[in-house]
Formats: sequence, C-alpha cells, structure tokens
Amino acid sequence: MARKKIREYDSKRLLKEHLKRLAGIQLEICSAQVTESTDFTELTNKEPWLSSTRLVVKPDMLFGKRGKSGLVALNLDLAQVATFVKERLGVEVEMGGCKAPITTFIVEPFVPHHQEYYLSIVSERLGSTISFSECGGIEIEENWDKVKTIFLPTEKPMTSEACAPLIATLPLEVRDKIGEFIKGVFAVFQDLDFSFLEMNPFTLVNGEPYPLDMRGELDDTAAFKNFKKWGHIEFPLPFGRVLSPTESFVHALDEKTSASLKFTVLNPKGRIWTMVAGGGASVIYADTVGDLGYASELGNYAEYSGAPNEEEVLQYARVVIDCATADPDGRKRALLIGGGIANFTDVAATFNGIIRALRERNLS
Repeated sequence: MARKKIREYDSKRLLKEHLKRLAGIQLEICSAQVTESTDFTELTNKEPWLSSTRLVVKPDMLFGKRGKSGLVALNLDLAQVATFVKERLGVEVEMGGCKAPITTFIVEPFVPHHQEYYLSIVSERLGSTISFSECGGIEIEENWDKVKTIFLPTEKPMTSEACAPLIATLPLEVRDKIGEFIKGVFAVFQDLDFSFLEMNPFTLVNGEPYPLDMRGELDDTAAFKNFKKWGHIEFPLPFGRVLSPTESFVHALDEKTSASLKFTVLNPKGRIWTMVAGGGASVIYADTVGDLGYASELGNYAEYSGAPNEEEVLQYARVVIDCATADPDGRKRALLIGGGIANFTDVAATFNGIIRALRERNLS
C-alpha cells in the first residue's frame, strides 16, 4: 500500500459524490479551489454560492493546525476572500519545520455552529481503526481521553452493532443520525480505497452531518480500479518537498510506464548510492546502510520493479549514475546494485539496461 495524501478539496469532493451513491446520504457541502491561475469572476460564474454567502478560506496544502497558526479566515465576503488569498499566495510559511510557499486555498461557506465532533478511520494490516469523539475541533489533542475507538477486522461488516460503542453516549436525538453517517463514511472509505480519513471537526446543520475540516489519504496502488471513481485526482508532494530536475525526470518516466520507477535524492554529497529491484529489497538495502552507521552518507532511495523494459531501465540507470558521480570531491563512492526475488521481471533486460548505462559513463 502506498498512502498518498490528497487535498481537502478532493477529500470532500469524493465524500460528497460517493456518500449518496453508497449510503443514500446527501451532503449539503460546497467548496471551491483557488490557485494562482484562478479568475474570481469565472469561479463565481461556476460556483454562484460564492457571491451570496459568508465564506471561510484556508490553505489546502497538506498540513494541519491551520486554525492555531492563524491561517484560517472566517465569515468573509468574496472580496475579502480575494484579498486574503492575494496577501498570502506565494508567501513562504513554516509548518512542522518545513518551509514552502502557499499555492492552493480552499473556500467554503461559513457555517456557524456550537457542537464539534471528531471522526477518523485508519487502515491497518488486519482491518480498520475507527475513532469518534463528541469533543472535536482544535483542542482534540487536549481531549484525547474522550475519544472512543473500535477496531473492525477486514472480514467484518460495519453494522449498527459494531458502531454502537462509538456513539453510546450521544443524545438520543442525534445518535442514529451520526451512527448512519459513520457507517456511510466507512463505506466510502472502503469503496474508494482510502487509507486514512479524518474529519476534525464535523458538525450538524439542520440535523444533518456537515464536515468542516477534512483530511484524506488514498492507496494509490488502487488507481487502476478507481480512476473513474476518483476522477481528476491530484497527489501533491508533501508540504515543503520540491522535486529536483532528476527526480522530476524519473517521476515522468514512472508515469508513462506500467512498471515502478522511484528515485529520491537524500544527500547529493552522499558517498553511498543504491539502485535496487523490488520495494521490499530497496528498503532493506537502505536500512542496512543506516544500521552499519552510514545513514549520513546515503545519497538516495531508488527502487525499480514491475518488469520495466531495457530502455526504461537504461534511462533510469543514467539518472542514478549521473547523480552518484556528480560533483566529484576526491572521496570514493559506492553504487549498490541488487534486488530481491524476481517474480516476473526479465532480469536480463533490466541488467542489460544497467550495463549499457555503466558503459556509457565508462564505469564498467
């Protein structure tokens, strides 16, 4: 499983689209995405509610604690939203020790409310962990002792009985409504191959559940069976992470092939570089380098698998070798080439690609 974070805008879009299909629950939520290229006139024509309601605006950049960081503006009109975005678009902020400019915002209706609930679902090896609290919001961590949690094994369905411990202390007038909502959200979670989903908080508007703040992660290895359900989905890089030209090249190569080609530069000045076949083997090689005391010298993480052809491996190997030999400083460097068990990869083809790349660089 490859857990990939998605923007709040997409999390809410997927929930709204599929909650009705799977559970018959219509979410009355609206949201709009704003970036540098957004024309507010065109956006308003597409989303008329923007000009007729009070609004909330916040960055949609895969980091949390936006409210505590003063990055959420409430109860604005559209002109004030445009000003808020203009003042912060492209401005670098620091979150969790990472610095990056803000490039994407989400705009939604302002929803006055009193009660805030918390809900999260996490995919585990043998099932899913589901957590719920009547004390959601920005103080959830301070009230973690009030969070109720159940574990639902993979083979067990989400029934009213399974959900009951989560909602047992809710008032009777909202218990069934929230219980049905939790079951519906879990159905979406499973059907769309979410690996993580969190609402902190959601509330009730006219007696109906309404997510206010939401985070989601998808298992991107399930894209082959979900591309229609997911629609135009974006998997942004983690906040603060920018691809180097070589990483971008391999990423583009990976996008064009049915194989897997992964490459991340960890330390451009590192003396130990890897080119390993197989996801498990690549992690073991990297861990072993660290266990032997050379983590600070590890230049990269690299993994190829899924039967890439010789030409793809050639282009991939060129990148790894070029990075491993860049900016010589007189110190010896090592390139570890290895792998695990080949299930269906043509080893001769992959090694021919590596050998050709080595010969091109006069390293064989």
